[in-house]
Amino acid sequence: MFGRYTATFVIAVSLAATASWAAPAHRPGNINARERRQAERIKDGKEDGQLTKGELDKLKADEAAVRAEERVYRKSGGGLNKAERKDLEKDLNKTSREIYRAKHNQRKPQ
Repeated sequence: MFGRYTATFVIAVSLAATASWAAPAHRPGNINARERRQAERIKDGKEDGQLTKGELDKLKADEAAVRAEERVYRKSGGGLNKAERKDLEKDLNKTSREIYRAKHNQRKPQ
């Protein structure tokens, strides 16, 4: 009888381990880490001459808007709920696409 519980435990542990391996590697650890990575991408684009002043200003404004929205959500109490996190991730996805497009559109600063 003890063997059956041991087998069940082993199966449960192996399923949990498999589930953690199946988690997508592209998912950021948290919102703040993603904001830092995107700010670094913008900084790199500026230093490499890939962004015009107008593009840089727009991207910085987008970043500031996401940070302001996050502050409002966090002040509402209890951290970020699922809907707030989803909204911030949607905004960060949009900004990420804009960073990519701005860095790869062949425009050069004057």
